[in-house]
Amino acid sequence: MNDQVSILPGRTFVGDVWHYGRRMTMFRRDDWGVYVVWIGLMLGLFASVATFLLTGHFAGVRYPAYVWNVPIGIFIFSAAIAFDTIGHRTAYKAALRDGEALVHHITIFAGITSVLLLCLAHQHRDFLRIPALVLTTLSIFYSVIDEWMHWTRFQRGQSDRIEMWSHFFIFLGHLIMMWSWVQWFEAGYPGVNETLGAFR
Repeated sequence: MNDQVSILPGRTFVGDVWHYGRRMTMFRRDDWGVYVVWIGLMLGLFASVATFLLTGHFAGVRYPAYVWNVPIGIFIFSAAIAFDTIGHRTAYKAALRDGEALVHHITIFAGITSVLLLCLAHQHRDFLRIPALVLTTLSIFYSVIDEWMHWTRFQRGQSDRIEMWSHFFIFLGHLIMMWSWVQWFEAGYPGVNETLGAFR
């Protein structure tokens, strides 16, 4: 069965979404393992950031309004990845084995390390500022390469519009999350020390 048709005649957008989501029934054990670990990691990031900010908020800390874009961006990013990964572990698994898989791994490495360094830079600002900003830039740069590769595959009829919409929201969430986080860092992390005090 050819499951990589970009547009199937007579199918609505909602029908395409349903078809894409139903591919989870094709998951094997290793697919579930990858899915749970990857989506769990992103949901863990969302939960930890949201918990931190809400703890500060209920303790009377007032963050700049843009700071709340960090968990919003993470949520958009996580939800889009949760859907996109269904196709990546099923219909498009073979297409992702070579160049695209490598780009994904590089992007994920840069993304995770950029977040870790931005967190650690709260205590080591001068030393970690440049590495954190470089890795943030690289995570966006490789995301652009990844999007180009996906669009190329879409134009060859080896992807579908739901995967492409998923990638739009992945990129949207990633940019909102990181742009807000970097702005927060550059401003000196207002509200962070007060929130850390609330945990003591």
